Amino acid sequence: MITRVDDYLHAAPLSGSFAEQVGPFTLFRSTTVWPYYARPVPGSATVIEPSDVDVLRERCVELGIPLSLEWVVETCPSLGPAAAAAGLTVVEHPLLVAERDDFRPATADARCAILPAEDAVLRQASAVASLAFHDPGTAIGAGGPAERDAKAAEVPAERVEALLERVGKGVTVSGAAFTDDGMVASGQYQAVGSTAEIVGVGTLPSMRRRGLAAAVTSTLAEHAFANGVELILLSAASPSVAAVYERVGFHRIGNAGAAE
Repeated sequence: MITRVDDYLHAAPLSGSFAEQVGPFTLFRSTTVWPYYARPVPGSATVIEPSDVDVLRERCVELGIPLSLEWVVETCPSLGPAAAAAGLTVVEHPLLVAERDDFRPATADARCAILPAEDAVLRQASAVASLAFHDPGTAIGAGGPAERDAKAAEVPAERVEALLERVGKGVTVSGAAFTDDGMVASGQYQAVGSTAEIVGVGTLPSMRRRGLAAAVTSTLAEHAFANGVELILLSAASPSVAAVYERVGFHRIGNAGAAE
């Protein structure tokens, strides 16, 4: 299972980047408005040294791109210590998965839907996610509908164009929850073959603790399973956030590492 997850995470960036080998790493050089990262080659069993990270850093400097690493801790346990020794900030997050039989639909006092490839709608979704991740966690905060609308007007045109292209092609599937206040939670998934990852699930801080994130996750998972996906993965920012996904049937299989 964890090998399948690792293989997916290595394949998923290729829809928006091209790959370059730098020592034991694959560096995904972005062809979109979003930066990507480097990952250890799956299944290589190579022990990563701080010097390997230094070589990758030098290449990123040459290319003028940020140094960022992502990996599955259990498949490459040497990378975290090597990255820390090379001066990077290392974090680990719960890594969860769900198969079709694990799935437990969740609802909330909101209308949940898969989003069309429309400018105004995807602007709102981007704004909701931005506010949610600017104020992370599950505690109720201040950002609400007014801040969402202001943030939506600020979303760069190139970001919206990239979202429109990916959603229009079906590379990315976006979903959201709506109340009388409009869009209040959003998220996405991307499938590669029969595996998908749910990412970017966030709720307006003022609307938290109403089950909206679980409902959006449920909507995305249901859509994915109905369209040929057999395994869904995601990483959670913390154990408290992981508990939101566990209500929909996800269970922890390991840890996702990140360093920058």
